[in-house]
Amino acid sequence: MHDWAEFRHFRYLLAILEKQGFRAAAEELHTSQPNLSVQARRFQENASIKLFRKTRDGRIRATQTGEAFIQLAQSLLEMRHEVIDALIAIERGEISTIRLGSTPLVDGELFRSFCSMHRTILPMAAVRPTHGDRAQLVEEVLASQVDAAVVTLPLKDPRIHVEELRRDRLVVCLRKDHPLASKAALQPSDLQDNLAILYHPQRHPDAHHRLLELLAEAGVLVEAYSRASHPSEMQMLVREGYGFALVREGTPLDDALTTRPIAGVDWTVDTAVIYHRQWRPKTVPLLIRRFKKLQSTQSSEIFPRRQEAFLGGSIPVLDSLPNGPSKAPV
Repeated sequence: MHDWAEFRHFRYLLAILEKQGFRAAAEELHTSQPNLSVQARRFQENASIKLFRKTRDGRIRATQTGEAFIQLAQSLLEMRHEVIDALIAIERGEISTIRLGSTPLVDGELFRSFCSMHRTILPMAAVRPTHGDRAQLVEEVLASQVDAAVVTLPLKDPRIHVEELRRDRLVVCLRKDHPLASKAALQPSDLQDNLAILYHPQRHPDAHHRLLELLAEAGVLVEAYSRASHPSEMQMLVREGYGFALVREGTPLDDALTTRPIAGVDWTVDTAVIYHRQWRPKTVPLLIRRFKKLQSTQSSEIFPRRQEAFLGGSIPVLDSLPNGPSKAPV
């Protein structure tokens, strides 16, 4: 459809916009200013867009479309390098096995899809799934024992690259026969003295700490509570009448249980893929790109960007597993 657009056009225009001028861009690209001018004009005419304007002092200023172009062109050129690097690594036989990890609270179906997708990229490579707590998987990623892992946030480590996959709303899990189950939505005050089942603090300390902060901000103080080490244990405790838990919206539930949203809050469960910034198989970035594209086209809800304040550490990250509540409140 747009066969006239070539990689060189994106490289040329990106240099013009970043250098804010044709002369500096031509010097960097080792080409002539007239050539850049012709290529830039033709690209904009063919696409019917305007990427920049000239100021009185002759400098280039990006338009709103031009600002977007900078980000998109950088991504496109980066992907080109990733594809070539991956092909070279495959040709050299450097990727015979891929080791992918997952925490117990990550949606099992999500992780299985992640593993399966690598087979579509490189069918001959053996996929070795592994499971462990987030802290354990982070250490294994840093030690190159695991190539990439699907985990729950927050996570802050400058050595680790984090790619968010999706966000899911946290909802209350309770018994169907509980009096509060008759309400369409619960108030934060309904959680006081009822929210009594949390994921074990030591299995995700950062998430546990942040969850308690959010609850306190909503006026809910949790003191004594039962601790679960697996999502299925959380549902079992709720079913047996030990209190409420918080789970990922859409989590498959026991027949005796139901969920209700919490009015007035935007608490989400954030799931991400992590890998070492320097040491990882060349196919990993491509795998994540394809997987994120698949996720964006599926019907599962991804929450709007207005919840950015909760991302990357502001919100308790508690993912879910196939048989139990997503990372219920730790």
